[in-house]
Amino acid sequence: MGKPTGFMEYGRKEPGYRPVQDRVRDYRAVELRFAEDGITEQAARCMDCGTPFCHGCGCPLQNVIPEWNDHVYHGRWRDALEVLLATNNFPEFTGRICPAPCEGSCVLGINREPVTIRQIELAIIERAFELGLVKPRPPAVRRGERVAVIGSGPAGLAVADTLNRRGFRVVVYDSAARAGGILRYGIPEFKLEKVIVDRRIALMEAEGVDFEMGVRVGEDLSYHYLRGRFDAICLCAGARQPRDLAVPGRELAGIHFAMDYLTQQNRRLAGESVDPDRAILADGKSVLVIGGGDTGSDCVGTAIRQGAVQVKQVEILPQPPPVRSESTPWPMWPYVMRISSSHKEGCERHWAVATKKFKGANGRVTAVCTVDVEWATPTGAVRPVMREVPGSDREWKADLVLLAMGFTGPKPNRMIADLGLRTGTGGVIWRDAANMTNVPGIFVSGDMSMGASLVVRAIRDGRQAAAGIEAYLDSRGISGESGGEECS
Repeated sequence: MGKPTGFMEYGRKEPGYRPVQDRVRDYRAVELRFAEDGITEQAARCMDCGTPFCHGCGCPLQNVIPEWNDHVYHGRWRDALEVLLATNNFPEFTGRICPAPCEGSCVLGINREPVTIRQIELAIIERAFELGLVKPRPPAVRRGERVAVIGSGPAGLAVADTLNRRGFRVVVYDSAARAGGILRYGIPEFKLEKVIVDRRIALMEAEGVDFEMGVRVGEDLSYHYLRGRFDAICLCAGARQPRDLAVPGRELAGIHFAMDYLTQQNRRLAGESVDPDRAILADGKSVLVIGGGDTGSDCVGTAIRQGAVQVKQVEILPQPPPVRSESTPWPMWPYVMRISSSHKEGCERHWAVATKKFKGANGRVTAVCTVDVEWATPTGAVRPVMREVPGSDREWKADLVLLAMGFTGPKPNRMIADLGLRTGTGGVIWRDAANMTNVPGIFVSGDMSMGASLVVRAIRDGRQAAAGIEAYLDSRGISGESGGEECS
């Protein structure tokens, strides 16, 4: 324990954000970083609980948080890094974009503000890069087996990185021009600068992972081609089938899925070509974002930077309470009102609003018609039921509508049908406890099998899939047949 009285002496502090008037003019990271003395003070607040709920209940990766807090407090950055990397392949990603469920389970959070775990995690990995502690470390011995990973998002990267460190030869395929999946194309630059993604991809390449980009598996490459060249295949293509809104006027121009909008802007910033006829831009427009989650928030920040005249966001669910609800007692992830950095940049938010139809002129959307709703749980029922509030109809001016209502499952993929993979609700792919599908040697990881979830859960699932693949190949004895080779 770093400092036994630290949790009583120090309050929670956060590094904050760049000033709004500055950050909305560019796409650079909005969040600031702690100075070393500030992060040491925050690490001192950790109580080193006998039962660390942050580790066992809150963190999907089961990061050993109290131990790294102690190392940080004493300035042992190398030790802190080793503890962190033992459970998390990519702390530079989770340290920036994870909602920190660990903090929702922090014991100190029962009656005080929880420890700033996410910021400490980010400080460890960035300090390690600055000190030169993170270097390419290819495996000492290479095994004979080859594994193909389809998809370069957080799950695919975790599978590849974990297996590569175990000595397997790994090739990652992706239809995009650059690796990173949602990390590169779905999350805005101002939340996760792509130089951070590039840094990690370069490190993985230096350690022996091969990336084949611009390849559409199932079209450019068939399953039979891959099966003849790899001993195992892991599908990690995500769950990017967006939830649509089937109301009158949906066919009007100017109504787009949020991920199409965000992906296009990330491609634009990266210098990739964007068809002018398909360009989605908010400059000079009144923007309405439908959906109140993180993706909707990302649309808000992007629209503001593109020069929108006004940005409004509506959500069909009721407004969350300002403090933890009784429905989510500690150590559960708290149901509470959250305000992102994008919301603070000039967004008008509205809750309990349902979309009824879109109105337009000359084939383009001009307005959105809505009605207010109420949620109540009938006697004997388990879930609340929605009802429209009479006389609450409204019309919202909108030149650009962005649908950010989540995802229903994986997008249709020819390979899934050709292989006869078993699927479940929403098209998610069935897998056993080792992440293997009903086809031997074909594994699946991340949102493709879990449904849309957090990046930190995708990384956890990728590590789990890698363990399943290794166990499968060990059981087949392929490495013994092919022989390993010592790396120079």
